[in-house]
Amino acid sequence: MAVNRLKAFLNDNKIKYISSFHSNAYTAQEVAASAHIPGRKIAKTVMVKIDGKMAMAVLSASDKVDFDLIQEAAGASKAELAGEQEFADLFLGCHIGAIPPFGNLYEMQVIVDEKLSEQTEIVFNAGSYTELITLHYEDFKNLVKPCVASISADN
Repeated sequence: MAVNRLKAFLNDNKIKYISSFHSNAYTAQEVAASAHIPGRKIAKTVMVKIDGKMAMAVLSASDKVDFDLIQEAAGASKAELAGEQEFADLFLGCHIGAIPPFGNLYEMQVIVDEKLSEQTEIVFNAGSYTELITLHYEDFKNLVKPCVASISADN
């Protein structure tokens, strides 16, 4: 999903958002540091396979995915990390590691960590290594309709 496609989707749905820029950063923790935002406030998208189907796990930059919890939340028999080669061509125009958490646009399940869902805003990569989008979590929830569950390992 190119940045322009994401913004068009938000605009078409009359969603208010803030676009902000930061210096080049590749990991979610680097993005948080570059943007001067605590890691727990930045949402990262981790591509996973749930019973062989591509899905998105969305959690705070400072957290790690717990695949047993994802498996349980999805009622699946297997949950695992997806390899970049398995999904890179699904998100043309997006940098790997900067995929926005809008799986609904690709008929993909989205599971959001419950800690992230308790925040008033969600901040995430806009498809590039230099741009973030901030919007109200309620707007995100209404657009994406994610499954909300505890999916992060205790740090």
